[in-house]
Amino acid sequence: MLKATLRSFLAHKGRLVLSALAVVLSVAFVAGSLIFSDTVSRTFDRLFASTSADVRVSPKDDDLDEAVPSGEVRTLPASLAARLKGVEGVADTHVDAGVENITVVDRHNTSVGPTTGAPTIATNWEPTDRSPVRLTSGRAPRGEGQALLDADTADKKHVRIGDTLTVMAQPGSFKVEIVGIATFHTTNPGAALVFLDTATAQRKLLGGPGRATSISVDAAPGVSDAALKKNVAQQLGTAYDLKTADEDAKSSAESLGGFLDIIKYVMLAFAGIATLVGIFLIVNTFSMLIAQRTRELGLLRALGADRRQVRRSVLTEAVLLGLVGSTIGLALGIGLAAGLIKLMGVFGMNLKSTEMVVGWGTPVASYVVGVGVTFVAAYLPSRRAARVSPMAALADAEIAGVGRPLTVRAIVGAVVALAGAGALVGCAAATRTASASLLLVLGIVLTLIATVVAGPLLVRPVIRVLGAAFPAVFGSVGRMSQRNALRNPRRTGATAGALMVGLALVAGMSVASASMSKSFDQQIDKTLGADFTVQNAGFLPFPQEVTEKIRATDGVGLVVRQRFAPVAVRLPDGKRVRTTAAGWDPRLDDVAHVTYAAGGSAQSLAPGRIGLRKDYADEHRVRVGSVLPVEFPGGRHASLTVGALVDQEGNDFGMAGGFYMGLPTLVKYVPGGQDSAVYVNGASGTSADTLRDRLEKTLDPYPQVQVRDLADYKELIHGQIAVLLYLVYALLGLAIVIAVLGVVNTLALSVVERTREIGLLRAIGLARRQLRRMIRLESVVIAVFGAVLGLALGLIWGVAAHQVLALEGMEALAIPWPTIVAVVIGSVVVGLAAALLPALRASRLNVLAAIAHE
Repeated sequence: MLKATLRSFLAHKGRLVLSALAVVLSVAFVAGSLIFSDTVSRTFDRLFASTSADVRVSPKDDDLDEAVPSGEVRTLPASLAARLKGVEGVADTHVDAGVENITVVDRHNTSVGPTTGAPTIATNWEPTDRSPVRLTSGRAPRGEGQALLDADTADKKHVRIGDTLTVMAQPGSFKVEIVGIATFHTTNPGAALVFLDTATAQRKLLGGPGRATSISVDAAPGVSDAALKKNVAQQLGTAYDLKTADEDAKSSAESLGGFLDIIKYVMLAFAGIATLVGIFLIVNTFSMLIAQRTRELGLLRALGADRRQVRRSVLTEAVLLGLVGSTIGLALGIGLAAGLIKLMGVFGMNLKSTEMVVGWGTPVASYVVGVGVTFVAAYLPSRRAARVSPMAALADAEIAGVGRPLTVRAIVGAVVALAGAGALVGCAAATRTASASLLLVLGIVLTLIATVVAGPLLVRPVIRVLGAAFPAVFGSVGRMSQRNALRNPRRTGATAGALMVGLALVAGMSVASASMSKSFDQQIDKTLGADFTVQNAGFLPFPQEVTEKIRATDGVGLVVRQRFAPVAVRLPDGKRVRTTAAGWDPRLDDVAHVTYAAGGSAQSLAPGRIGLRKDYADEHRVRVGSVLPVEFPGGRHASLTVGALVDQEGNDFGMAGGFYMGLPTLVKYVPGGQDSAVYVNGASGTSADTLRDRLEKTLDPYPQVQVRDLADYKELIHGQIAVLLYLVYALLGLAIVIAVLGVVNTLALSVVERTREIGLLRAIGLARRQLRRMIRLESVVIAVFGAVLGLALGLIWGVAAHQVLALEGMEALAIPWPTIVAVVIGSVVVGLAAALLPALRASRLNVLAAIAHE
């Protein structure tokens, strides 16, 4: 049996190639994502370990989540450095004075910072053995107005020694002359680095002398980091945070972990789609191969092979296919990881392919996925093969399911569909987002399973409708193509299922994203009342001088500022909530239309007051007049009285994490924050176009901020939503590629299966062109059938997902009909493309050889 299995596998290797491609793709994405993330993690671990001080002293940390940056720079006294030099075990200390997310522009007001989301960092020049850069040309900065720039940024932005740059930090803007270039000798994480001398950094970046962002402490020879930390703690007490080099490196790696997780999970999503769609392809391929080998399997049974041996033979072929596909996929995964490393280099993160990490877990995961997928997919066909009777060797029989009743499928599909429908109805009726989301996921999974199980039941009624015009338009060729698609409902359903999964995903996400866009448009129209909004990308704060420049612009009538800060609020029910609070200037009502359930803007923005959303307040037993203990960064505390409750519907504008207060109150407890947005109304007699031109001219030296009107604001939101949609379209593209392979495989095996039939049709006068047309029409109707099922399922998912969005205030429902029409047209193109090679092969068959084919 082992010899027979191996010979069968080698005999059908051409037919298994397309199935192997699905395994290869899924394994490649799994291996590539693991190798890339492991390489980046290992590289940065080495970077952090080699550059971290033996002990770092930082301002006291808190557990507040800064989801939206406040712009506050936390500092400690620089005099601690001198104080710690006398501590036992200390060899030396260094003052660190650095800030992130500043803006640096050249003489053309063009940013010289990275455009990939990496920060622009300005810090003091204190070279040590642990510094990530070395001075390679020019000299160190001395005194105000001099700076170093890292070599990667200098090369990319064409900055040379002697050039003048403008640095925009929290205290204000200042100009520097580049007097030297520093080159990374470790991994460049993609950031832009500007170095100043320590005194200048303290004044220009931190707002005054005698300040530091941290103190680096070096251990004397023979003193461990833990012992040094203990000695420093005895000197400083608990007023500051102390971290050893290992703890500091671990903390830095954790902050990088979110970025790595995004890349890893995106690639694993591609692997999951490839795996899911590949299962359809492999099941179909093995089912057809077993159908074509009915006589062969029957002969094995007649020669003494029992059912277990036949089933084991088919599963062995699947394992062999999985091993081959996994091996190739692992190799491609290494190449994919190398490509991602190169791509990161384009974005400024200079990783080295020679330091690629292939951990033991990567090949294990690759082979588990590859072999596991093929084994699971081939299990049902193997059971079907084991049921072949020895008498099948004497008959021209097949067991692919033609004519077999679909009763069991109908019952199982109906039960699962009812359960899925119940979950989706429950989602629509839910009043809490968490429970609605859980029911939505459950409903999607169950309805997908139900559609896959019951798909063959829908083949005959749906394809009869879809192909109803074929006989009238294409004559007998059209009639035969329709009947060929109807001949084996199981096969047609499985072939279309791969396409159905991808299209259901894109349809559901398209409805959700279109509904989000429409809801945001309605909310913006309903709530935003300012003529213009001045904002940084990603709500990043900007220096106060930008706001002052806006105020001084001719034609500006009103300026209302908005800031954010992380807070922790203790609610009456005892729950401590960490969130983001917004701070507003008093004249909020002049730039926003906020509907209050209780109180108003005057009450919520008054000193010592706070406002929040009504639904949130009701959930936690908060009322107007309730006193809420609030924690701010830096250990500051306040007791704020609830002055107003905002009606949630369409009024989430500027509420951030659900809490907001007057800007004077926020500034009192977060004095070092920066504005995140400025809302501007024009003075009387100033047109919108004139004011926009003046604002843009005023803000030309500040490329980090943009002037937006109502339409621009909507476009910004649409662009952010589109990022998610592009990912879904990429997933759809992968699903379509594998679905096309499935249709190609099905048609190719079908041509082999119908070789004698094709020969007879050719013998009685069917032309080659007509034969190719027949196969193309069969492919198109199968593809459109998959598209119809996928779109119907996706629309149901999308409408259910809208119910979850409605609980968050996004109540508008939008169906993207242009996308739906484009998908249907695209499915026709997919069907035509998939039929090219099988139709060409069928038309080239020798008529006499085909008639004589066994």
